[in-house]
Parts: sequence; structure tokens; C-alpha cells
Amino acid sequence: MPEQPKPLRGLVFANIAVLLFGLAGVLGKLSVLPAPLIVFGRSFFAGLVLLVVCWFRHIPLRPKRSRDSYLLLGQGVLLALHWTAFFQAINVSNVAIGLLSFSSFPLFTAVLEPLLLHQRPSRIQIVAALLILPGIYLLVPSFTLQNQTTLGVMWGVLSGASFALLSVTNRWLGRTYSSLMISLYQDGIAAIVLLPVFFFTATGSFWTPHDLLILFILGVACTALAHTLFIASMRDITAQSASLLASLEPVWGIIFGILLLGAIPTASTLLGGAIILGATLLPGIVTIVSPRLKRSGSS
Repeated sequence: MPEQPKPLRGLVFANIAVLLFGLAGVLGKLSVLPAPLIVFGRSFFAGLVLLVVCWFRHIPLRPKRSRDSYLLLGQGVLLALHWTAFFQAINVSNVAIGLLSFSSFPLFTAVLEPLLLHQRPSRIQIVAALLILPGIYLLVPSFTLQNQTTLGVMWGVLSGASFALLSVTNRWLGRTYSSLMISLYQDGIAAIVLLPVFFFTATGSFWTPHDLLILFILGVACTALAHTLFIASMRDITAQSASLLASLEPVWGIIFGILLLGAIPTASTLLGGAIILGATLLPGIVTIVSPRLKRSGSS
């Protein structure tokens, strides 16, 4: 008899994963390293752990088609860009701005899915994507590149756009390959791509126990463990529920930022963030609530 889903276990796994995702931005801010070096360290440690996990679980690592090899290579480059833009957003502004502007990715997903997957977004997805725009507007204090917060929003939006493209291609590859195998390739290639940056920009401070510990936690806990837990959670809860929980990443990030950095967001940042998070949650909430309303109406 197949093992029955355990919703409580899935919810616990997903919440721990999202909590660790939210911690990543704060750890990046605590580090004194430039964004590319943070990403190199994170990818390097995550790749090592995922390689061990895939080996123990006997997950095949060879791509089935040469076309997939090129796509996996491109994904690794894209992941390096995504994480570098994300940590750069936090470095030049703060954790709240970086996380909330990154949360604009559903806007880009709504554009990319029809183009790449030929999937037409629903009306509620289009409305939710458009609602993100006023949220981003509220995050920007002034339309000048001299403002650090504005720069942070720009880097965060670039992070969101690259993450949207990464997510769409992940859905395509996920039909054929294990999520852990895809993650291993992405992290490993991202580390290789950023290796030249490491040699040209790494300084003595990179090797301090403080920064090495941060990079180790980022790679092992906030990446390899978090991704593994999140993937495992979807055996017991629906993808819709997992997506709703994942939308809470900025909330955890802001909480950790207040506790560990004393960084309290401004009123406009909180309002813009509330709009962005509300728009991100809207499609999932409607998807879950609509069938129940239909059933209650027909009874």
C-alpha cells in the first residue's frame, strides 16, 4: 500500500524551507563580501551537498539530450545572475527592499509563460501581475540612480525577472529530470561561472571564519537543505499551498532583518510590500477558495 500523504509534515517542511529562504538575505547583509563572492560561496557549498545527496539517492546525473545540456548550462548562468542581483539589491539598500522588489517575479512570469510554455495566464494572474506595479512604485523614493534605495529596487527587479525566467525553464526541465539533479547543475555551474570573479576580487577577508561560516550556512542550510525540504513538502501538500507559503519569504526576511540587523522598514516600504505580497498571494487564494465556493453554492 502506498504511503499516505501527511499534510502536517508537508506544512512543517515547507515552513522551515521558507524560513531558511528568508534568512538568506539577512546573512548576505551580515557578510562584508561583494555580491558575486557571496553567490560563489553559496553555490559552491550547496553544490557539494547536493552532489552527495544525489549520489546517495542514486539520482542519474547525465542529461538525456544534448539540448538539455545547453539548457542546464544556461540555467546555471541565469542562477548566478539572479543571486548576484538579489544580494546586490540588499547590499546597496536593505533586506526589505531586496526581498520585496524581488517578489515582483510573478509580473515577469505572466509574460514569459505564454511565450515559452504557450500557457495562457488566467485573468486573475494578469490582474495580480499588474497590481505589483503600484507596489514597486511605492518602494522607489525618487527616480534617480543616485538614490541607494532606487538602485536596490532596480537590482531586486532584475533578480525577480531572472528568477521568473529560471522558474519557467525549470518547469520545462522538471517534466524529465529530478528537481535535485536540476538544482545540482544550477549551483555547480553558477559556482564555475563565478570562479574567475573569486580569483580576481577575493581578498583576505573572504577567508575569515565569520564570512566562511556565513557562506557555509547560506549554501548548506539556506540552499541545499531548504530546497530539499521544499521539494519534499510537495509530496504531502499541494503545489498551490507550497506556493502560498513560499510567498511569505519576504515576511520572514523582514522579521530576521529587524531581529538581527535592527533594520525597520519605512511606512512606504511596508505599504508597497503589502501590495506586492497581496498580489502574489491572490491567484493562489482564488484557486483554493473558488472550488469551495462552487461546492457550497451547488449544495
